[in-house]
Amino acid sequence: MLIKDILSSKPVTFSCELFPPKVGTDIQKADVVVEKTAALRPDFISVTCGANGGNTENVIRMAKHAGECGSVGLAHLTCVSASRQGIAQRIAEMKEQGIFNVLALRGDLPEGMEKPEEACFQHANELVELLKREGGFSVGGACYPECHPESASQAEDIINLKRKVDAGCDFLTTQMFFDNDLLYRFINKLNRAGVDVPIIAGIMPITSGRQVARITGLSGALMPPRFRNMLDCYGSNDAAMEQAGIAYACEQIADLVANGIRGIHIYTMNKPEIAGKILSNLSSVLMR
Repeated sequence: MLIKDILSSKPVTFSCELFPPKVGTDIQKADVVVEKTAALRPDFISVTCGANGGNTENVIRMAKHAGECGSVGLAHLTCVSASRQGIAQRIAEMKEQGIFNVLALRGDLPEGMEKPEEACFQHANELVELLKREGGFSVGGACYPECHPESASQAEDIINLKRKVDAGCDFLTTQMFFDNDLLYRFINKLNRAGVDVPIIAGIMPITSGRQVARITGLSGALMPPRFRNMLDCYGSNDAAMEQAGIAYACEQIADLVANGIRGIHIYTMNKPEIAGKILSNLSSVLMR
């Protein structure tokens, strides 16, 4: 099933994001994570990849396995360091494996790597256009409620998002955020700019103090005072931090749904048990 059809047919969707193991490591463990996640009955399972898209084989395998487990797989595809031939090969592999839901991303070059001369895409909207020309794909994109870190301003960022949507992007999934008001203001600006595709809210349950510096360093997400207070109080106690982080995520999600957000996406960090606890707490809110 195409994700654009899922989003249009349900009042609220719940999805989970996984990441594949490194190339050459035990893929069987990843299969188990997919199976445990699919058992939660999410509307779809998104599989991310490395910055340069070099782990595409495992991404496609996990997305396919999600479908074999009764869910819907969404494969990430990055393009910044890929050749046109490489992108064509990946698209052909996805079609062959029955993967027709794609999150089209520019991606980031690994530290120290220079962009190859044969790289064919500068921006994600170019990849969206190609996928739409290929036909049959439901294509999503990423967005940053707090502005893409490489954009000069949020206004510039929204112009670029509009290009992706005009190219055929069916939905946008947000980077993690910890302050819902930031998302509401962002969506209002998108609407004024004519961006009217579904916005799926990306939620990261923080379950250990050790996560914080790495995760917020990567995303640049703002930590509101209430969130910082939680970290100060529980960050050194893993058991307490897990409970508090799940509670914070649940409160965020309940508020989002109450304010009309129709898509909730959990960055699980390959911990389906965390997503399961959120679902257990919010089964009626999410109308599961």
